[in-house]
Amino acid sequence: MDNALTLSHDQAEAFDSISEMLRSAGVDLEDSLLTPPRDGKSSVAAVIGKAGSGKTLLLAELVKELEAAGVDIVSGDYEGKRRKDRRTLAILAPTNKAASVLRMRGVPATTIHRIIYTPVYDPEYERIAEWLQGNGERPEIEGLTIEALDRAMAFYQTHKSIPGALASAGLRGSDFITGWKRRDEPLDIGLVDEASMLDEKQFEDLKEIFPTLLLFGDPAQLAPVNQSGSMVFERLPAPAKFELQRIHRQDADNPILDLAHALADPALEFHDFETLIEETARKDERVVWGQRVEVDLMARSPVLVWRNATRIRLINAFRSVHGAPEDMLLEGEPLICDGLELPSKHRKKRLDLEARGLIKGAQVIYLGPGRKPGFSRLHVIGAEDPQVSAASIVKIEIPDEEEPFIPFAARMGATFLHGSAVTIHKAQGSQWENVQVFAPDLYVAAKMGRVEAGQPLWKRLAYVAITRAQERLIWVVRNRLSRPTGPLRVDDLRVAPAPLKLEEETT
Repeated sequence: MDNALTLSHDQAEAFDSISEMLRSAGVDLEDSLLTPPRDGKSSVAAVIGKAGSGKTLLLAELVKELEAAGVDIVSGDYEGKRRKDRRTLAILAPTNKAASVLRMRGVPATTIHRIIYTPVYDPEYERIAEWLQGNGERPEIEGLTIEALDRAMAFYQTHKSIPGALASAGLRGSDFITGWKRRDEPLDIGLVDEASMLDEKQFEDLKEIFPTLLLFGDPAQLAPVNQSGSMVFERLPAPAKFELQRIHRQDADNPILDLAHALADPALEFHDFETLIEETARKDERVVWGQRVEVDLMARSPVLVWRNATRIRLINAFRSVHGAPEDMLLEGEPLICDGLELPSKHRKKRLDLEARGLIKGAQVIYLGPGRKPGFSRLHVIGAEDPQVSAASIVKIEIPDEEEPFIPFAARMGATFLHGSAVTIHKAQGSQWENVQVFAPDLYVAAKMGRVEAGQPLWKRLAYVAITRAQERLIWVVRNRLSRPTGPLRVDDLRVAPAPLKLEEETT
């Protein structure tokens, strides 16, 4: 491979070092050769760099070369019978939204949860999965026509997703997945994006599964809340860390990244930074000096804040301007999954919900009530099979009130907070086309003088918030909200190809 054609100098150096690491693990990228994996030996390394340094480009290049060498990509959807000569690769992200960002760039990523826990298929539908993967004859399944199977094959050849292929034949997950089990056999190589979000437990789980583990992370982001300001890759020895310094040429003319990198100047004060934003906004429409929060954007792209009180106030303002009644949700309201309230005896149901994307931090759009009391129909942003119906507990927090208002609730199930505004911590791993940052909150953080991992907290918050924006950054400087230009909508969301059948499973 001629790295000079596609990779910058520091990317090419990292690629060569990683290639050597993979060669000792039995994967020769240069000659596209696979040899038996090493017994008992493991290696962990990290590619670290700030936004725009080319981490994702390097990850995508590695995936392409590993596939060309004959390594099989495991998606977390379905795994056929393990072959002794098979070498496996999984590309992982901590959340569905982060995985979907990679998939939009052509990298077949899945969530960490979907690799740690694997689906158990109904034996009849397992025959279809094996056929789709080229490991058997076309099966005859009662109730499925030849045309339906042909649709499944056409879908699989394009998208490489077993559940998606079966859905195109008119089936849903509840038809062919009978349960979930913790992975009992290791894989070979794991590539983990957004590794700054990993906590110690996830890191240990991944090391058990992958003898060769490569983390991609941004050291300037915010560390997981429970880890005292440190990230798991920071403790790796120096030879195992490959640092990307240069901003890649595709990102060289990006005013949003310029602002993010300006925060590295230790002499930069908050008022200097705001002056820089205002000057940039005059020259480039990709940066906006906002006098108010744009309410129309909040339904799909939450306002990013630091303080919880600000988040709650903005949520209630959003609901108020849309005329949302206190005792119910409107179709199209955004929600954030806050975890699952299920007793331990319902472990199967917990795994089923998590596998469908209802993990803590998942972004969801409310589509309306389910067929049974306490159920909600939901669209999980970034999930490959996004439409779910599940028992729900929705909490609407009220300013100056200790207890949230609960418009409706099942006895147990997935819990949700409103999602029109979120904290910058919870926004990590996500990206949106347009991002609004509530600047008065960061000014408060700057005035407090708080420091995290040796850097002023406001700079870390600003860096993470700014780098969530893919196309346009709106720096909101006033505590005001615009009026909506129209009602909330759900017609922009992809419609499920078959009726929802999850209510019976997820009570």
